[in-house]
Amino acid sequence: MAKDLKNELPETNGFSRTNLFAMRQFYLFYKDFLIVHQVGGQLENDLVQQAVGLITEDSILCKIPWGHHVSILGKCTTVEDAKFYIQQTIQNNWSRNVLAIQLETKLINRLGKAQNNFELTLPKLQSDLAKETLKDPYKFDFLSLENDVQELELEKRLTENITKFLLELGKGFAFIGRQYPIQIGKKERKIDLLFYHTRMHCYVVIDLKMSEFEPEFAGKMNYYLSAVDDLLKTEIDQPSIGIILCKSKEALDVEYALRDIKKPLGISEFTFNELPKEMQNNMPTVAELASELEKYINQE
Repeated sequence: MAKDLKNELPETNGFSRTNLFAMRQFYLFYKDFLIVHQVGGQLENDLVQQAVGLITEDSILCKIPWGHHVSILGKCTTVEDAKFYIQQTIQNNWSRNVLAIQLETKLINRLGKAQNNFELTLPKLQSDLAKETLKDPYKFDFLSLENDVQELELEKRLTENITKFLLELGKGFAFIGRQYPIQIGKKERKIDLLFYHTRMHCYVVIDLKMSEFEPEFAGKMNYYLSAVDDLLKTEIDQPSIGIILCKSKEALDVEYALRDIKKPLGISEFTFNELPKEMQNNMPTVAELASELEKYINQE
């Protein structure tokens, strides 16, 4: 078959054994989806021609490279799931490697899942976009950390890996600063992570918590959002949005905490790769490292 296709299409490549099986899989996967709109009454043996005829330049199936299709076919079991990843690839201009990461981390099960109060605090268009932007959980699998890592260290590691961090946050996030200072009266407060979202046209305040969600976290975020809206937001900006990322949360706790909050706020969990316990036990502490460094300096 590969030889016949090559003879028929001499200027076309890609007829390897693996690709031929992928092409067959592509047809079997999409054939019912492609044919469902076709006018009835045609012969059974015309099904292939019907499907091919529906794959026009306007079809989303023609808007991503073949390699992306192969990745999607390897991970998706339903056409609806495949359509989701195709649409996200088109909207976000994902490379094949980025698509592979999103498939591996099951983005479809996480996007738009965060608990929030956006419908009550934002105009509908802004609310819909904000809900679609948030994930639950966020996966920081590009980090390998001890289970009891402190929040400042997590912030540091995330910003050291800012490209991967922004990829996980999603399209539109522009990083402004870590431990971003804002002067409130005589006191200087520091925001864990501050972003600007270029699609929602608003500041996004992210608070990291290495613990289970507590209701007081929402009050603190409400305070920071009020300050950002007063001190940083301009007339052309939309209301600032807060995201609290916790190690874990109870849905009912979050529901009650959000009920009377007037600022737009979403709450999600996050995960990362934990170092094996035997490795954690063998890792020196900060104090041990400082002690060894001091000994080295004294020897010099």
